[in-house]
Amino acid sequence: MSGLSQQLSRSPPSTLEPGTFKGMDISSALSQSQLDLQMLSTTPSTSSAPGGPRSFGSTSRFEPITISSSQQQTKDHFLIPNHYQDCVSTVLISHGMIMDRVQKLAADIRAAYTGKTIHLLCVLKGGSAFFQDLQVCLRNFHQFSKQESIPFTFDFIRAKSYAGTESTGTVKVSGCDLEKLKGKHVLLVEDIVDTGTTMSYLIPLLATYNPASLKVTSLLEKRTPRSCGFKADFVGFSVPDEFVIGYCLDYNDAFRDMQHICVISKTGIEKYKDGVPDS
Repeated sequence: MSGLSQQLSRSPPSTLEPGTFKGMDISSALSQSQLDLQMLSTTPSTSSAPGGPRSFGSTSRFEPITISSSQQQTKDHFLIPNHYQDCVSTVLISHGMIMDRVQKLAADIRAAYTGKTIHLLCVLKGGSAFFQDLQVCLRNFHQFSKQESIPFTFDFIRAKSYAGTESTGTVKVSGCDLEKLKGKHVLLVEDIVDTGTTMSYLIPLLATYNPASLKVTSLLEKRTPRSCGFKADFVGFSVPDEFVIGYCLDYNDAFRDMQHICVISKTGIEKYKDGVPDS
């Protein structure tokens, strides 16, 4: 199916269980033959790598670094673009810390997929900066290894669930030819797992295309009572319930060009409530 465009408008899930999707019976979305695959295993992987390749029902995963609200830093200590000076409240994660963490995530991912070619599926637009830096690290690690497999292939998909600062509960999906995912070790590359709505709808959809495995890496995971309970496999940071911007995370398309991950100010919300002006 080329140029997939589909709106998934089912009501958001409702029961909390780590590594699963609230209120969603995944088996209803998949055939019995698919259920026989390891993709829906509910036990941790037997991979030699700690928390190695698992299915999207496993309890084993790579835990994130927890960033507390008290760790927010004054923007005066960092280089903030002039056009955003009044739009940033605090700096939550510096660009240097992001880059160090992405390197470690790449090492963990590479170890978990030893001897396998990973098919990176970047979720646009927010995941593009994380994807770019992650694939550079993966390529560098592989370049000096003795593995004979191709390190990764990649493609892009759009999944939108935000309007302004709120997750809408409805996911719009478009992008690559999903038929090509069959038999591949798919790793979704996402910027942030907020309520988990996007992933809880996207993963059962992708699973119907019979990938060999299906996992998620996300730079950020938000601690919010609105979460449906979805947990990604490889996560960079667990962040407080703030609306974060920068490093390609946006507010109505603004702030994608800022290197640090920051908390938006009330001024920033008001300034870009109608999007980025033409001049």
